[in-house]
Amino acid sequence: MAVNRLGMVVHQGRPTAVAAAHTARAWAAAHDISCYELDVWRGDQPRRSAKEEAAAAGHPDLIVTFGGDGTFLRGARLAAVNGAAALGVNVGRVGFLTEITVDQVEDALDAVHDGRATIEERMLLTLRASRPLEMPEGMEALLRYGRGPMPPPPKVRPGQGPEEVGWGIPLDVIAVNDVVLEKLARDRQAGLGVYVSGQLLASYSADAIIVATPTGSTAYSFAAGGPVVSPHMDAVVFTPVAPHIAFDRTVVAAGDEPVAVRVLPTSGRVAVSLDGQLRGVLNPGDWVAAYRAPARLRLVRLAPTQFYHRLRDRFRLADSPAADAAPPFYRPSSPIPPDLAHLRLPPVPDDPPEPGPDGPG
Repeated sequence: MAVNRLGMVVHQGRPTAVAAAHTARAWAAAHDISCYELDVWRGDQPRRSAKEEAAAAGHPDLIVTFGGDGTFLRGARLAAVNGAAALGVNVGRVGFLTEITVDQVEDALDAVHDGRATIEERMLLTLRASRPLEMPEGMEALLRYGRGPMPPPPKVRPGQGPEEVGWGIPLDVIAVNDVVLEKLARDRQAGLGVYVSGQLLASYSADAIIVATPTGSTAYSFAAGGPVVSPHMDAVVFTPVAPHIAFDRTVVAAGDEPVAVRVLPTSGRVAVSLDGQLRGVLNPGDWVAAYRAPARLRLVRLAPTQFYHRLRDRFRLADSPAADAAPPFYRPSSPIPPDLAHLRLPPVPDDPPEPGPDGPG
């Protein structure tokens, strides 16, 4: 894809990120490409919505983030609502979602501009709710200490509103990783009824409920004991956090199966967060439904994604001390047999692997 307008989201608290952004800005100037910085926190002014940010920057077709996974999530939401591609430069500790390092910025931009990069699509979540999300008075002042301004509560999607039959209000918002409903007060459990495809699964008394995308399965859901789900599939991953119930398992629903959560009458108030950012508070009787969004996140990839290698590397997965050492991967250099041609396989290695004692396979 040729880059016509470049947007940048920069973690201003990291000098390395700021320096890398200067490199990208110089690249854009050398190629006569407009370049804008997005989601800049302007003192005490409220933050704009993703659509407002994209419109103010003239709708960039490529958004590059400079920071860690949190910065990438900011940029990814901006890219998704605008149909732009997203490229993450890792300046953080983990960098599970980011693609390149700071010394690869110019080469990566050249690859995108010259059409040598590929686009990988990821599933996103959106919401409907029983009412528009609102923030209690004083909540922002409490949570903003030491941080930038909070994003505004999501608006109702343009041209739509509540429907008479009770399907709820469509909210103009997306989540890349997850939607989390958690108890607001330490001494009040969240009482939550969880429905999958409109059918009650269970009523939970819990600290929180996580509804994640496959991309978000390696984030909060993973930390809460949820499974790792391949980002190449569509699924809705539901994980309870510290539930007072024997059934404490994750449920992996199909991509077209919505997960709705109703706040039960005796519950405390419940906070709703998207990708780690508080976006509103629910009262008993309120509900939200998370489901696959029509839009998809378009990630720039410079090489085929090696998700499981990245999983092992970034999480520093250790091998069993009782097991023998295993090769990092297996991929013969010979042509792929016809019955395997439809599978997602690793690229041909520079040096073909040595066969094991029992031969290949």
